[in-house]
Amino acid sequence: MNIIINADDLGMSQEVNDATFALMDQGLVTSASIIANSPMVEEACAKIASYPQCSFGIHLNVTEFRPTVSTDSLSPLLDTNGEFVSERLWEISVDSKLTAGIFQEFSAQVERLAGLGVEISHIDSHHHVHTLPRIFPVLKRIQKRFQIRKVRISKNVYGIHEKPPTALRIKKFLYNFLLKNYYRTKTTRGFTDFNLFCEYALTKPMNQKTCELMIHPGNRFYDAAEVDLLRGPWRDSIGFPVRLINYRELI
Repeated sequence: MNIIINADDLGMSQEVNDATFALMDQGLVTSASIIANSPMVEEACAKIASYPQCSFGIHLNVTEFRPTVSTDSLSPLLDTNGEFVSERLWEISVDSKLTAGIFQEFSAQVERLAGLGVEISHIDSHHHVHTLPRIFPVLKRIQKRFQIRKVRISKNVYGIHEKPPTALRIKKFLYNFLLKNYYRTKTTRGFTDFNLFCEYALTKPMNQKTCELMIHPGNRFYDAAEVDLLRGPWRDSIGFPVRLINYRELI
């Protein structure tokens, strides 16, 4: 199995940057996604040239920090300080004005990373907003505008104690099918958290040829045990051979 180990949230903080690049130095993380409107994005982008063995994507974001653009169209997603509110996108209706604002913001985020020298390998998003059906048309417009053909799928590999409803599984299957086939897009076959993958792979056979595993080094909102697991002998314990690749190697 070919596996991409992607560190989310690069640029979020000094701790996230340091932890991510340390794991890349050790050959344990092969890819990362960058938040273009995050506090430490410039510091992160200044270092990526030292990691040609890794890929760097964009972590599209309308749920945290300040927007890249100034527009009234985004006001339903902002607090009184002009910062994105994490849960707001799930609480409101997305009309044409807001859709236009999100497209403008996503475009500006892509352009900012390009301006900082990032060759964007793939698209994913903060809090998985790109997998929301109402954001799907915006995502496809971004792909077409910037010719980005690789995107993270919606989660489809679960831990042994996770039992998503059948209706949710069907919705995810349909989303992933449309993602791949509407404006032809290359994706992995599977996607999940790193720790859930290890849990699943210990108990069940896996038929995916490629899988992306998400990890959050240095992020205080996630359990640091996942990084300890990554540093351990997980490849020996899962019972089948894996090859670590980055998003540029996904063909």
